[in-house]
Amino acid sequence: MKPDVHPDYHPVVFADANTGTAFLTRSTVTSDRTIDWETPNGVRTYPLVVVEVTSDSHPFWTGQKRMLDTAGQVEKFRRRYGDRSAR
Repeated sequence: MKPDVHPDYHPVVFADANTGTAFLTRSTVTSDRTIDWETPNGVRTYPLVVVEVTSDSHPFWTGQKRMLDTAGQVEKFRRRYGDRSAR
């Protein structure tokens, strides 16, 4: 492989801004914020990235799906293009 082509891939802690849940994974993202994380080898310091949505707060993964206003969208489509179901 060519040197200096690939970005730095390192351990990073992602924290959910809504629930406060954090998890350690690997990423190329960088951050100025850090967090002390306990590992089997002791406490280590990792970069911290705070994100708005993770699987801990996303409606699909939590089972709290939201209903969209599909009736309004259907009426908007019919006003724009007419009712084509009669054909």
